[in-house]
Amino acid sequence: MTQSTVTPAPVTEAHPVVATANPRLRWVLLASGLVAALALPWFVYPPVAMDIVAMALFAIALDILLGYTGLLSFGHAAFWGSSAYVTGLIATNYGVPFPVAIIGGALFAMILALPAGYLSVRRSGIYFAMVTLAFAQMVYFVGYQWSDLTGGENGLQGVPRQFFGIELVETDSFYFYYAALPILLLGMWAAWRIVHSPFGRVLVSIRDNSQRARALGYEVDRYKVVAFVLSAGLTGLAGGVFAINHGFVALTELHWSTSGEVVLMTVLGGIGTLWGGVLGAFLVVMLADYLASSGFDGIDLVTGSVFVLVVLLFRRGLWGTVRHQWLAWQQRRSARRTADEAGPTRREP
Repeated sequence: MTQSTVTPAPVTEAHPVVATANPRLRWVLLASGLVAALALPWFVYPPVAMDIVAMALFAIALDILLGYTGLLSFGHAAFWGSSAYVTGLIATNYGVPFPVAIIGGALFAMILALPAGYLSVRRSGIYFAMVTLAFAQMVYFVGYQWSDLTGGENGLQGVPRQFFGIELVETDSFYFYYAALPILLLGMWAAWRIVHSPFGRVLVSIRDNSQRARALGYEVDRYKVVAFVLSAGLTGLAGGVFAINHGFVALTELHWSTSGEVVLMTVLGGIGTLWGGVLGAFLVVMLADYLASSGFDGIDLVTGSVFVLVVLLFRRGLWGTVRHQWLAWQQRRSARRTADEAGPTRREP
């Protein structure tokens, strides 16, 4: 009677497998990211530092769709800008503390995303991207025409920064940064929980093979809609903080170019990584601020050139490439350890 042996499936380059995750490394990365976030306004102009963290959450929210669900949205400016407007209107008209106004803006973004997601997820690929783009342009048109509410081309000006009567936070951008930072960090934590939950595993399966996920009994369209709404809510948090930070909401926050910018950040850092959105936002915002302060007008030219170079040289993005190389090294080391423990194989005569 012969004994059958099971040969493990080969590991593909796109999805390297590591036997066990390294929790120590995870905590080191989280601690390093937290320290960097806390130290950022000491080295960067505080309003710019706040923009970096807000755009980082924006890119992370988009990555839930792009990297983990396989849906490229060119309409997320609708949720970013609409939340910024609603946050500004609540703060201006009701004088509530800015965290309350931001939550109101995020809820509005989620409500707005529900019909948009329901219509968009019925298509995939470039058709999904075009539907989201068309929806965002409709929202832009409403914002432009409803000038009595939004200010039209002049934007929404004089957005207050109320925070329970604490004058330092309300008047000093440095202290406002630390008051608003927990909101953005909470959004990032929520994104991490989403993608590392059973729900997130289903999203990845839908990304890899939606037909197989449907055959296993998952309602694919419903999962996509929920992911779309959650992504819009996190985007709304970021957009609300952005509005309070600047005290002004411009019509450009609803423009399609804002959607393109966050896609650039996500791809630049590496899709499907979350950390890539943070790195991409930091590089793009810092580069744009440096060029603008230098009086250089061709910011988009330089940013686009950097994006092209990164895509050509690092097809997984900057953080994605580093992560892939690390996982591949871990896999090789695990394979060598297994071979050493097994010892040399003796050949039968």
